[in-house]
Amino acid sequence: MTTVSADLEYLRRAEAGKFDWGWLRDTKSEWGVKAQPGKVGLTMRDIAVGSYGEVPDHPSLRTMAPRGSDVDPDVPDMGYTINTKAEVWSDNLLDLYEEAVSRQWSATRDIPWGELPELDPDLEHAMCQLCTVLSEVEMVASDFPAKWLWRINHDFVEAKMFLCTQAMDEARHTEVFRKRALANGGGLGKSKSVIERFLKLILDAQSYDEGSALMHILGEGIVLSLFRAGELLAPSPVEKRIFRLCMQDEARHVAYGTMHLRYRLERDPSMAEDFHAYLDAGEEIIGMLFTTPEVVEPVTLLAAGSMKAAEELALGGADMLRGRVIEEYLQRCDHAGLPRRGRLKLPAELLVGVDDGEGKVA
Repeated sequence: MTTVSADLEYLRRAEAGKFDWGWLRDTKSEWGVKAQPGKVGLTMRDIAVGSYGEVPDHPSLRTMAPRGSDVDPDVPDMGYTINTKAEVWSDNLLDLYEEAVSRQWSATRDIPWGELPELDPDLEHAMCQLCTVLSEVEMVASDFPAKWLWRINHDFVEAKMFLCTQAMDEARHTEVFRKRALANGGGLGKSKSVIERFLKLILDAQSYDEGSALMHILGEGIVLSLFRAGELLAPSPVEKRIFRLCMQDEARHVAYGTMHLRYRLERDPSMAEDFHAYLDAGEEIIGMLFTTPEVVEPVTLLAAGSMKAAEELALGGADMLRGRVIEEYLQRCDHAGLPRRGRLKLPAELLVGVDDGEGKVA
């Protein structure tokens, strides 16, 4: 380890008023570039001007020096392993970051907990079981970026900043669903091994590409569809607000993941089969989720309103929701440039209402 000694000679000169001032004269920075604030203030897009807005595809350094600054030749190497822009970038990053910081909300203050009505015990149990599942799966979307953030080159700082907002969003989602499970006398329900297997698949990913595909495209995409359904099926305005606020956050994460995959494939189409393989593995586990009572039945019960009505409805409502979830997932893949229709790793029995890409609906 290199030892750096304090420059005591400079200290003595400075005490006598003899300053260096080299940082004023010797700068190579783009002096004179002025960022102009827009209608909503000074955004990240507003400051992406001149050379400061140029993000290198392959940075020459691995330091935490701000992109565009003058960097000492002897700065230490931070050892970043993600040094290719396409590994983390998307064209909507700057706008998503601004939206994220402007739409932060509090699970303590912004949910009208005092207005939570007493529910039929069966409905309360259904809501608590759904909240158990959601509080379990949401935290992985904090853990995953935390695993990779310190590996990402600092020249891609906007990507790192957005992932930080995602980690905060998901911590808040875990908080709000845990609070809902405990706020009305029901408590937490059951955790199933199949859910943990999918979460482990994300965290064990050997690359950011693999983990992002599994989490942003598949996992969070399915959760976004569940949030939409949750807002519709919510037994009271309190749950509707919870699902609505979580949905706006989740939509950002899915939008980033979809456009990141598109950006990646546009620059290296040969990676398509790698991404297909990642999603093949994820879909096999997701197929099991669609046949897990602790996931299927709470939603069915909330949709029907009672156990008797749920039994009469059978899986009609669940089939419709599952079909919508899968269809929205396939649309994201299409938009990202990775068509999955015709190669889904899901049993045919689960594809009710899904377009096979040839105009046929199962």
